[in-house]
Amino acid sequence: MYRRPESGWIEVICGPMFSGKSEELIRRVTRSRIARVPVQTFKPAIDVRYADREVVSHSHLRADADPVGDSESLLRAVDDATVVVGIDEAQFFDDGLIEVCERLAAAGKQIIVAGLDLDYLRRPFEPIPSLVGRSEYVSKMLAVCHRCGGPALFTQRIARSDELVVLGAEGAYEARCRFCYSTEEPEQLALQ
Repeated sequence: MYRRPESGWIEVICGPMFSGKSEELIRRVTRSRIARVPVQTFKPAIDVRYADREVVSHSHLRADADPVGDSESLLRAVDDATVVVGIDEAQFFDDGLIEVCERLAAAGKQIIVAGLDLDYLRRPFEPIPSLVGRSEYVSKMLAVCHRCGGPALFTQRIARSDELVVLGAEGAYEARCRFCYSTEEPEQLALQ
């Protein structure tokens, strides 16, 4: 059997907020670091919620990360010697991230991408859905519904805003199951 020397692939960790996506990314890149595999982790430069140069989970696990402004900047920042490339909050990158991940995987790199697959209106949140279709491995994470404790696959915005991207965590969003998710306005949700 013929075997190619490249060993690249794409893994996607997706789901709603509070489902452990960043925590799982941190776990996977940390395991590679322990094994002395060359790793680089990236995050969007706009995500400064917890730290400027780290991926930080809601449970406060941390991993060093380079902030980058867009997918082209990410591609240029990957060292030749790097084997594992971690990318957190991938929904904040442009759609060029799809081609960047494809190129890096074709070059033999193992790409681990974490991000929201749906926005707060339950619509596909690119580039994650397209990356899911092009990845070898997909982990769909579920959170615990903030209302009933059931399996939550949606992110409910409870802060008032019409913007697609509102950086926040607790107090701005909740994880919701399909039965507790509501299309009501955020101020009405806060009163419930």
